[in-house]
Amino acid sequence: MLKPGKVLIGELEKVFWGDPFEISDDSKIQVDRTAKVVEDVINGKDAVYGINTGFGKLASVKIAKKDTATLQRNLILSHSAGVGHEIDDDIVRLIMALKVISLARGASGVRWELIELLIKMVNLRIIPIIPSQGSVGASGDLAPLAHMALSLIGEGQVRYQGDLMSSADAFQINNLSPIVLGPKEGLALINGTQVSTAFALAGLFRVWRIARTSIVSGALSTEAAMGSHAPFKSEIHELRGQVGQISVAKGLRSLLVNSPIRDSHRIDDDRVQDPYCLRCQPQVLGAAFDQLNHAARILEIEANAVTDNPLVLSDSSIVSGGNFHAEPVGMAADQIAIAISEVGAIAQRRIALLVDPALSFGLPAFLSPNPGLNSGFMIAEVTSAALMSENKSLSNPRVVDSTPTSANQEDHVSMACHGARRLGEMAQNLAGIIGIELLGYGKSPISTAMIAILLGMFFGNFFKIRDSFQKGLDFTREYILKLGIIFLGIQLKPFEFLDFGKIAIPLILSLIHI
Repeated sequence: MLKPGKVLIGELEKVFWGDPFEISDDSKIQVDRTAKVVEDVINGKDAVYGINTGFGKLASVKIAKKDTATLQRNLILSHSAGVGHEIDDDIVRLIMALKVISLARGASGVRWELIELLIKMVNLRIIPIIPSQGSVGASGDLAPLAHMALSLIGEGQVRYQGDLMSSADAFQINNLSPIVLGPKEGLALINGTQVSTAFALAGLFRVWRIARTSIVSGALSTEAAMGSHAPFKSEIHELRGQVGQISVAKGLRSLLVNSPIRDSHRIDDDRVQDPYCLRCQPQVLGAAFDQLNHAARILEIEANAVTDNPLVLSDSSIVSGGNFHAEPVGMAADQIAIAISEVGAIAQRRIALLVDPALSFGLPAFLSPNPGLNSGFMIAEVTSAALMSENKSLSNPRVVDSTPTSANQEDHVSMACHGARRLGEMAQNLAGIIGIELLGYGKSPISTAMIAILLGMFFGNFFKIRDSFQKGLDFTREYILKLGIIFLGIQLKPFEFLDFGKIAIPLILSLIHI
């Protein structure tokens, strides 16, 4: 149950990964009150922007009462001008949830039934098809949100249970009716920062998991290169006081505690210091985590914000402001992008160290048992360098690239939407870098079981699993995994486990849903 104005980022993450949601009925009284205020404007003589006037540069044009419904419908149709590839379904669900949270604050003047329809669509997995490009992050994410709104009025296309169809057909299947937009409702739907915020949150959720995996891969690289554990001592980091740095150092110590590898090279190791990519992991990763934490706080606030225009205030006045300007989201996205780039940059340098026999403390060239005959990780390292370079370019700030639009009415914009959208590509690149680093440990003292667990964490956290597999996965997690842990504990070997194949294979097949 989400409480508009008090939704936590952890709750938003659950929605992003596919959980259904509802909102508290506490909001309904305030929503109904402001909807009545808007209705009174329609029945009055005063011109109020967005309710009985044109929009943007056309705000001086008064609209007759009989045309207000047509005005809102035309607004949606005319603003559905986005281009580019479709936004992923999980991000669209988050966009819709964020719009619900904003509208349910009760300052937008919409009816409760509009909010209910959005919730039903999310929970029934009726997902509007939204092009990814077309927003400059000011006056709201107009074009992409208009494509979302199309589905509510029975226009445009949606994806329902994996199939592409018209929104009208999806509504008919589920006994839903398209909504006839009331005064201001079209404007309330397309005005706001929900697309930019959803892109930024999606990037944050994905990167957070990958960045945590980089602590594990960094610990493994330290061991593989016979690196020192001394730079991770707690007092060093407490003397600086940076929270993220202290936390990362603690994580590294816990992973490396009682290491027999470290003990093996305490004597006759004439190296005084390790390269920065090993020694400075807490400083670099810690700073990145601090940036991610700060961005998370900004985005949590934005997720609960009312960002359309005009707003119905507590004294029932309707006032135009600028909450639709996505500058906070744009700056948060830039922070996340820098953090992604730096986590990947230091990881790539660890990969480069490990493949270089001049630096890797006895490891074979390019981690190949037969260097020369085999190239080993030569080109894998090159790939990681390419991914790192892409992320460096993509991390350049976006909010500084303002450009005037709408005949100079909107003369400063945030560029938050594409600043946040790039985070998905950057997260994918970072996943590739960390994956290459992890794959280098086939000959390490770390067990193959551990490598499998790490890779499973990595790919499971980043790539979305089809809903049709979820029942089987839940059963496996509850029962089969426990059995596997028992077998691991009694040191049952892989080839011995194959003897169970005649039993296991039919069981596995029975858990797969076509």
